[in-house]
Amino acid sequence: MDRGSPRELTPEAMPIFREGVYLVLSRWSALQMAVENEWGGRDSHRKADQLASDIISWFTQSREPLYIDDLEDMLDEALLSLNTEAEDGSIEEIAYKLMTMHEECLEGNFQSIEGLREVSRQEVAVNHVRQVDNDDDDDDDSDNDVGGNENSSNMILDAPDSSSNLNLVEVPVVDSGPKVASETDGWVQVSRRRNRGK
Repeated sequence: MDRGSPRELTPEAMPIFREGVYLVLSRWSALQMAVENEWGGRDSHRKADQLASDIISWFTQSREPLYIDDLEDMLDEALLSLNTEAEDGSIEEIAYKLMTMHEECLEGNFQSIEGLREVSRQEVAVNHVRQVDNDDDDDDDSDNDVGGNENSSNMILDAPDSSSNLNLVEVPVVDSGPKVASETDGWVQVSRRRNRGK
C-alpha cells in the first residue's frame, strides 16, 4: 500500500490520530500480552509507549512516501524488543488498520476512531465484571431471574486499577435482602438481587 508523498494532518486531526494509534495498539493482543507479562523486562510498558510514539512520528514527520512494509517492519521490531513474535497475521492487520486510519484522518474522517472509542468504553465496563461460582446449593428453585439468565446473577466488580488494596463499595439493592453475602480470599460475593444501574 503506497500512500505516495505524505500529506500533513490538520491541527484538529493530529490529537485524534494520536488517540487512534493508542487505541489500535491497546487492542493488539500480542503487544498487550507482552506488556502485561513483562516479556521485554520491567520496561515493557515503556517500550510499548515508545512504539506508539515512533508510529505517530513515522506518520507525521516522514518526508518520504509511507509504505506499509516499513510499518510492518517497525511493528515486528517492537515485538522482538519485547521478546515476542506474532505469526498470526496480526502485524499485517495492525499495519493495515493504522495506514487506513491515517488516510481517513487526512480526509477529516474520524469514524473508525469513534468506533474504537466506543468499543474501548464497552470493554472497560465489561472487563471489570467477573462471574463468581456460587457454592449455595439451595438456589435451584430461583429460576425467575430477570432476563432468564441464571448465570448473570453471580457477578462482582473489580476495581478499575490493579492496586493491591481492596476497596469495598456498597452496592444498592432493590429489595431488603443482604447487600454482601460473604467475603473469602479477597473476593466479595454480592447478593443475587441488586440494582444493576450505576
